[in-house]
Amino acid sequence: MTEIEPPELPRGIALAWGVATNPQRGPKREMSVERIVDAAVELADADGIGAVSMAAVAAALGFTPMSLYRYVSAKDDLLLLMQEQATGLPPETVRELDGWRARLLALYTEQVLLYQRHPWMLSLPINGSPITPHSSAWLDASLEALEATPLSADERMAVALAVTGNARWCGIVQAGYTEQARGSGLGPDEVARRESELYDRVITADEFPALRRAIDDGVFTSPSDPFRFGIERVFDGVAAYIDFLDRGAPAQPVTDWIALDPVELSGDRRLKDAQKAVREAEKALRLAHKAERQALREARERVARAAKSR
Repeated sequence: MTEIEPPELPRGIALAWGVATNPQRGPKREMSVERIVDAAVELADADGIGAVSMAAVAAALGFTPMSLYRYVSAKDDLLLLMQEQATGLPPETVRELDGWRARLLALYTEQVLLYQRHPWMLSLPINGSPITPHSSAWLDASLEALEATPLSADERMAVALAVTGNARWCGIVQAGYTEQARGSGLGPDEVARRESELYDRVITADEFPALRRAIDDGVFTSPSDPFRFGIERVFDGVAAYIDFLDRGAPAQPVTDWIALDPVELSGDRRLKDAQKAVREAEKALRLAHKAERQALREARERVARAAKSR
């Protein structure tokens, strides 16, 4: 029976694990993968991921772009290594905390801070599971925090992904506000106030009643952290489910993935045209309802004026 050999590690992942072959010769001793990645991260932290190119990194180090390719053969590999370095390892202090909830909240908080320090990481694509050492360490820390619970392996992974996902979403929104503040010269509070004022101009009670009430209640200028509230409620649900299992109740696995019908991915032109027609019809219906609400409001005003004039 022939054994199937495991797939070869892509060079970027091999570099991250320190098992890639080094170039036989380089331009100078001062050149190394570590120095290249350090320079790239500095560029990204200062000017965003758009400032990172092989030419820019080479210029920062005083070498030619071709010299870099001896060490990092593709920009995608460089981006992976940049992400790995910026991610770092989870703080050891997390392991000293008591209970799964405290440990997961600490990991969530540290990940949010990580995105604040390196917002360019949020623009990098997610290409499958984290296979690099540092990314694996964060996932391992979340799973370890849940090992003493009755959750199954699948359930522990689901909770770990919820923590990571919530932290990333919080990071995306905060990075957006930070970028607005940087571009406009306004402080974060001023950006939020201006955003609230813009919503105030276009959101009507007729068309978006719930959102209008939220604006009037000051949600966009509130000091409350909606992301912290959200993750705490996630933990409440996990705690309730753990208690459910501790009382001997059966597990409740969820195996139905949300997925498109494969036909939608086939590129069938008639299907795409039909879907476009549906979107246009829905838009026309929304506009018709808006016109109806406007006409109703104006009719009420006419009736009220007529009643006053009697």
